[in-house]
Amino acid sequence: MLRFRHATRLRSLALTLALPCALLSLACAAQVAQVDPSITERPAATPIRASKIVLVGDSTTAVQGGWGPSFCANHVTSFLACVNLARGGRSSHSYRAEGSWDIALREMQPAGYRAVHVLIQFGHNDQPGKPGRSTDLVREFPDNLRRYVRDVRATGAVPVLVTPLARRQFKGGVLVDDLAPWAEATRTVAAEMDVPLVDLHARSVAAVQALGPVLAMRFAQARPLAMQVTAAQTGTTVGAPPAAAAQPTTPATQPSGTAAQNNATVEPLGTPKIAFDYTHVGREGADVFAAIVANELAQQVPALRGNLIP
Repeated sequence: MLRFRHATRLRSLALTLALPCALLSLACAAQVAQVDPSITERPAATPIRASKIVLVGDSTTAVQGGWGPSFCANHVTSFLACVNLARGGRSSHSYRAEGSWDIALREMQPAGYRAVHVLIQFGHNDQPGKPGRSTDLVREFPDNLRRYVRDVRATGAVPVLVTPLARRQFKGGVLVDDLAPWAEATRTVAAEMDVPLVDLHARSVAAVQALGPVLAMRFAQARPLAMQVTAAQTGTTVGAPPAAAAQPTTPATQPSGTAAQNNATVEPLGTPKIAFDYTHVGREGADVFAAIVANELAQQVPALRGNLIP
């Protein structure tokens, strides 16, 4: 009997304590509901209007050695997707021949995007001396660009031609503008087919010439050899001797040479190694040229201005 009475008292005490707690919880819940009515009174969502940019080209645009990574990372808003499909060592011929262009075409499908813009830059590997990649400047190179433009338009995307990034080689204090004919061919096709043009070549030539041979070395992926700096101070740039890449050098064993850079050697089919040359760019060079591309693109394609960051 005593045990029964004791248990009954405990249950009564528990109920007495639980009732205020329950009431308090209900009161708190009611108070929260009153404070934050937006949980149940949400306005209708506004659908986003996102766009996409696809980058196509060679190593001077690609993930390693090009301006593309800085452009995608620093110059587009979250409403502008940026896909870098540029590949090292490719020309206007080999990029299509190997199947890279087929992959790019699939990225151009506009499903979910308001618009897709495709930036196309070739020229470096279309030059003579690169078996399997070189193209004829008079007919084949411009015809390849025309075909790219037609293919992009057929998907419903918008083509944008980009003139090739300037190399940073000098002779007698003057930039060696060996890519000028390929840049001019690109301009001609753009005008002929009414395609927006980002004249990266003209802008990069002006920027590099203004810096001069020594300061322009800062744009490379790695530091130059001392003998290369010495040569640049005379106004003429030189390539690295073949032995320079094989073993470290010291001031006492620094190789000497006067030959210009062999572009076919430093621009292989594939991802370029991280080394000093006058073609590829490191972080500083990529940032400068990506900013130029963003600025030119905003001027030439007004529809993208709201989603480009200077």
